[in-house]
Amino acid sequence: MNGSKQIKLGALFSYFAIAFNMLAGLLYTPWMISQIGQSSYGLYTLATSLITMFVMDFGMSAAVTRFVSKYNAEGEQQKVNDFLGVVYKLYLVIDVVIFLVLVVVYFFIDSVYTQLTSEELEVFKVLYVIVGLFSVISFPFTNLNGILNAHEKFVELKGCDLFHKVFIIAAMVVCLLLGYGVYALVLVNAVAGLLTIAIKLFLIRRNTKVRVNFRYFDKGLLREIFGFSLWTTVGSLAQRLIFNITPSIIAAVSATGSVGVAVFGLASTIEGYVYTFATAINGMFMPRIARIVHDGKREEELMPLMIRIGRIQCMIIGLLVVGFIAVGKSFIVDIWNKADFVDSYLCAVLLIIPSFFYLPMQIANTTLIVENKVKLQAGVFVVMGVTNIVFSLGLSHYFGALGASLSIFIAYMVRTILMGVIYQRVLKLDMARFAKRTFGALSPYLFLTLLVGLLAEYINPITNRYLRFGVNGLLIVTVFAALMLLFGMNAYEKELLFGTVKKAWHKLVRR
Repeated sequence: MNGSKQIKLGALFSYFAIAFNMLAGLLYTPWMISQIGQSSYGLYTLATSLITMFVMDFGMSAAVTRFVSKYNAEGEQQKVNDFLGVVYKLYLVIDVVIFLVLVVVYFFIDSVYTQLTSEELEVFKVLYVIVGLFSVISFPFTNLNGILNAHEKFVELKGCDLFHKVFIIAAMVVCLLLGYGVYALVLVNAVAGLLTIAIKLFLIRRNTKVRVNFRYFDKGLLREIFGFSLWTTVGSLAQRLIFNITPSIIAAVSATGSVGVAVFGLASTIEGYVYTFATAINGMFMPRIARIVHDGKREEELMPLMIRIGRIQCMIIGLLVVGFIAVGKSFIVDIWNKADFVDSYLCAVLLIIPSFFYLPMQIANTTLIVENKVKLQAGVFVVMGVTNIVFSLGLSHYFGALGASLSIFIAYMVRTILMGVIYQRVLKLDMARFAKRTFGALSPYLFLTLLVGLLAEYINPITNRYLRFGVNGLLIVTVFAALMLLFGMNAYEKELLFGTVKKAWHKLVRR
């Protein structure tokens, strides 16, 4: 299967998997919280965020994707095998360091999380140990996604993602129905992760020519990897000053404690859905961009690709953002029946709005990685991370989860502006043209859709909360689709939509 077909099928598979995860998660998450309790959910969020702060690969995953894509574009399979041999050695060394750090951190938990009760601390420590052990075991395999992406095995990769999500939800429903609590939540996640790793290893062995040369070692290649991964590490550390550290800040400085963490955790889950849906196709373009740069066709092909993909992402993210602003509050309060989480609505709105402006530019961000200009990206992420810390410490103290979300909103908008400047001045991309063809062309129809959604929420006379929510949601999607088909979409986008539907229909009919 060629790269273009893999991208189309992989995108369809990816959106299906994400849609399933969003629907299942939105229905499953509130039920799961009601089973384990709001406090336990907050402790789970706190434990995973704390572990994630320390379990980082120092830019190695990004290095794998970038170098393997580059070598594949050059037709150098042996270089791929040799490169991965060096990478796996580095992973094992880093894994040992991470394990030692996690052990040290464990002994400082009591003195850091003084807002937690003694019972909450006891539960938190157990969760920390389970999540930490799984993270250490799975860490050396974090490069598997990069290998599959670089070889354009998108269908296989997205199939693994779908399996992982389905297994977690199905297993957790069974465990909670049998009376198991929050400990089952982390154990199920660990088992699902290990099974997914095994499947990916099998797929790489069967569907690629990758045969890792564990005996290979080259100091020059090692320096090249470090030269790339150093700044990627700086960027990763800065990004961890956003979602991973925020729950700890709330728990440490806010009087809301674990409840505030739970409110923020629900909002960040919603933001994660938007981010995942919007970036479902981004990683698929690394090999194509590597070929464009290698073949010297950057001038004529890169900007059209960025506009084409940016418009599609603008429509997808725009519908999600507009839809949530219009009916998100009623969904949380009426459908989930979670009045205690009403603040999560405003938190989520603050978290997802910056995505509309930043995520459609991801083709340019991928180009920075391909051209090894991640130093500039890292600098912006440092500014973003520091901005969040400065604002979050003060705002979280006074406003809890809402203040933390506002600080992230500010930091994200700073990031978006600075990255746009880099794309313009360093990559020489016409960002004014990009903004006009994407945000400028599509925003009026998104704004009209938002007005219709807000008006429906205000005047809809239906008293049944489920029916009312369903009608309003359907109205938003219908108005959005009509406006885009009539005025927003260009000929290419219409052909892509109807051509894909037509092919899928023909395949179903033949069966």
